[in-house]
Amino acid sequence: MEISVELLKKELEAKKIHLSYQRLKVLEYLVQNRIHPTADKIYTDLQKVIPTLSKTTIYNTLKILVEADLVKLIKTEESEARYDIDVKTHGHFKCESCGEVFDFAINLEALQLADLKNCRINEKNVYFRGFCPGCQ
Repeated sequence: MEISVELLKKELEAKKIHLSYQRLKVLEYLVQNRIHPTADKIYTDLQKVIPTLSKTTIYNTLKILVEADLVKLIKTEESEARYDIDVKTHGHFKCESCGEVFDFAINLEALQLADLKNCRINEKNVYFRGFCPGCQ
């Protein structure tokens, strides 16, 4: 199913989350820019459209969208948080040269997890680093 701003607006309404102009612009940005942006990247790009926008608004909006399961927070480095509008199960590959993050399909059910049978798994992430075809 294709992710659209209209679908996300309906999901926000269903969860009783107010859709302000700034939240709408952040959603639109994430739908139109599938680049796994950082909060700073979103802020820098949207400030051109909304000069009065603050970083606090960006961080608060992203927090609300993550808590509503409409956006996924991905950590590609210890201190780097990026945001993904695609919340379905998939992996991420980050190029060590250009820094771009790519999505790839993955079947987590196929993983052999017998050694973890007594563990409670809260989150499953697959993350690879290397060099993309354009940087090799």
